Amino acid sequence: MLLADARALCPDLTAVPADPAADLAALEKLALWAQRWGPWSAMDPPDGVLVDVTGAAHLLGGEAALLADVANACTRRGLRVRAALAPTAGAAWALAHYGPPAAILAPGDDPLRLLGDLPVAALRLDDDVLTVLRRLGIRRLGQLVGMTGAGADDPQAEAAARDALHRRFRNRRSPAANPLLRLDQLLGRVPEPLLPVIARPVPMVQRRLMEPLRQRDLLDRVVGDLALAMVRALEARGEGARRLELALWRVDGEVLMRRIELAAATREAEHMLRLFAQRLEDVDAGFGIEMVQLRASWSEPLGLSQSDLDAAAESHGTALAACIDRLSVRLGPQAVTRPVVRASHVPERAQGTQPPLAPVPAVQSAGPFPARPLKLLDRAEPIAVLYASPDGVPQRFRWRGMVREVVRVEGPERIAPEWWRERSTTRLRDYYRIEDEGGRRYWIYRQGIAGDGRGGVPDWFLQGLFA
Repeated sequence: MLLADARALCPDLTAVPADPAADLAALEKLALWAQRWGPWSAMDPPDGVLVDVTGAAHLLGGEAALLADVANACTRRGLRVRAALAPTAGAAWALAHYGPPAAILAPGDDPLRLLGDLPVAALRLDDDVLTVLRRLGIRRLGQLVGMTGAGADDPQAEAAARDALHRRFRNRRSPAANPLLRLDQLLGRVPEPLLPVIARPVPMVQRRLMEPLRQRDLLDRVVGDLALAMVRALEARGEGARRLELALWRVDGEVLMRRIELAAATREAEHMLRLFAQRLEDVDAGFGIEMVQLRASWSEPLGLSQSDLDAAAESHGTALAACIDRLSVRLGPQAVTRPVVRASHVPERAQGTQPPLAPVPAVQSAGPFPARPLKLLDRAEPIAVLYASPDGVPQRFRWRGMVREVVRVEGPERIAPEWWRERSTTRLRDYYRIEDEGGRRYWIYRQGIAGDGRGGVPDWFLQGLFA
């Protein structure tokens, strides 16, 4: 239902915006963590993880002990889990979602012993396919197995039964829309390909100190040593760091974190040390720092280059990136941006910002436009037009408490609303370039036309200032 309808029924409802990308990233971390029970794992969105535990159950005392360890480990981390063991991924999924708690299907057991009474939804089918099966009177897996003739002594009878069901779903090629394919995968007749999750460790170097550090010069020496080690680690991977995280473990157990983001991938130890030097000025060492760790949580491919051949390129590109990094560390990562052109004829949407060294997207110009002011206000400010000529041109207006007489007017320039992103009630604008008696020039517009059926009296706004 709509959120407004839900809040009408439950005023104390707590709504959290959905973030599918973050959910998928969390599921990937969970799949990597689940590899403690098997050599590889795979994600089963939106909320499932498949782990291959072949030959690993005896390490924990058997299958039942393995499932108990899974439940305990997830409970300690605040996760509610339903786990099951089966020879195939499809059977394990069916038991985990619709079977009894901690169900185990051994390789030699009869699959219908635990799977026969499960609903057909355990086959991971689309909703429309489930609707068709329910209309056919098939609600349990045992019924579907009986219709396909699985296990029958007569192979011809089994083939005829499968062909009758295949004709009804012959145009469905997706596995989630083909009950026969899903059933064969569940019973192990057809292999089911899975995409394993592979851990990609980030470059990390650390130093455990024999004596806790309290002096700043000693800390800078350790950070410089870590920067050199990080450069060697990045060179071995053919990458450069874009984000570096420095963790300082104090004797009292507190961990101090300092993070920097770089405008371009780099492997320059001196540059890393120079940036961290500004972030370590407010570090309180307490009783001392006993361990320092440096991680490159974001890295990009960066090829090797010879400085003597590429000196010109380095003097332009690397120096600019270093300057941007120093400004970002001092002013903040959001304070240094680059203006770019956007494909829009609405003034406040015709320009945007992006990271300084990010590639500029190719945008088809929506112009050409008449002269634009050098300065646009962050938000158009309303003005009071005290007198206007019969054709709508303002002759006197008040802005920020002062009345200004208009001596010259140029316009109008009509800008229609963008119908593909705005409501149908949005009013058009008529822009004017005006000059007052003091020689100051403004860019104002009238929003709407009298009698356009989209509101009352038109409003006036000031959006920009000319030089």
